[in-house]
Order: sequence, then structure tokens, then C-alpha cells
Amino acid sequence: MNVRLSKAQKIKILNSSDIYKVMQQVLLRENSIRRNQEHFWVVGLDNGNKILFIELIGLGAVNRVNANPPDIFRMGIYKLAVKLILVHNHPSGKIEPSKADKDFTDKILKVGKLINIEVIDHLVISEDNYTSFADKGIIKELQNSGLFEIVSSEKKALEDWRLKTEKERSVKIDIAKKMLSKNYDIDAIKEITGLTKWDIKKLKS
Repeated sequence: MNVRLSKAQKIKILNSSDIYKVMQQVLLRENSIRRNQEHFWVVGLDNGNKILFIELIGLGAVNRVNANPPDIFRMGIYKLAVKLILVHNHPSGKIEPSKADKDFTDKILKVGKLINIEVIDHLVISEDNYTSFADKGIIKELQNSGLFEIVSSEKKALEDWRLKTEKERSVKIDIAKKMLSKNYDIDAIKEITGLTKWDIKKLKS
């Protein structure tokens, strides 16, 4: 689910504090019941480190949430992001990353390396604090862990999936452009193509 951002939130990210300020606002915007569940978000950045999108891809229980590599990278490919930041909350307020958090991040780093979308950080957040994998040196450790290396057959499958996703987006954009040229309503284009209103409005400019 795409998280709606204000113009003021589509900022250039210089450090972990910048992204936490935005994600803290997103978390606090949740109602009190949903805030007690783990959320998993993906933040996409452009080449200038400006936020392109924030996508909620998982909503779980109090102490766990499921997130799959295709879901994590799909929006990144669609939006032409060159970098991703992973973010999830711990409703308990404890922000130390678990071994499962580190292992999962290691896997995602390796997939990102293969499809040329760099995962630059993973934040564990609460309503009033956060931990940054990059700041603690965990990202660097994981990059050199030697674990979860992608073998040839997996590389082929991932590359095929990336190309298929890019082709699907290209087809949707072509359809949207034709519909815009015939003055179709943006809501109708959104429903037919699956593109966001933001994507469609960009095609008009």
C-alpha cells in the first residue's frame, strides 16, 4: 500500500535521522490498534537521495511481520529507484535488531546488489526512537558476511523477474499515455493500468 506523503515529506535524505523523522510521522498517523502491530515499509530514493515513495508492504502481529523480496523490490523497479531503505517498527519499544532482522536484511542486500538497487539502510523504529543498521556498521558487516550469496540459477530467475516487471510497467505507461491523449479521467486510468495518480500526473507534465 502506497503511503501518501506531503510535499514537505518528499525530502532529500542526508542521514538516518532524516528518514526517521518522516517514518515517525507515518507511524504516529496509524490508529492506536494498528500501531501495536509490526509494519514493514520500503522507502525508495532517486539518484539524489530524494524520497520517491514509501510503500507499506507488510502488516503483522505484535512481534513479527512477513516481507518478501518481490514485494520489496517491485515498487523500486516501477519507480526507477536506485536506492532503498527498509523500515519496520517494534511495538514493544525495544529497537535493538534481532538475529532474524539481520539475516533477513542480509538476504535483501544480496538481491538488491544483483538487480542494481542498493539497500543502504534498515531502520528499526518505535514511536520515539530508532536504530539504524548503517549507523551501527551492520550494513557493512552484512555486505561482507559471505552468506546468502546468489547462485547462477537464482541470478537468472531474478534477472528474468526484473525484466518482466520493467516490461509490465512500460506497457502500463504506454496505455496511460494513450488514454491521456484521449482525455480519459485520471481515476479511470489508475483503475485500468494500476499506476498511481502520481505516476499518471507525471506523464501529463
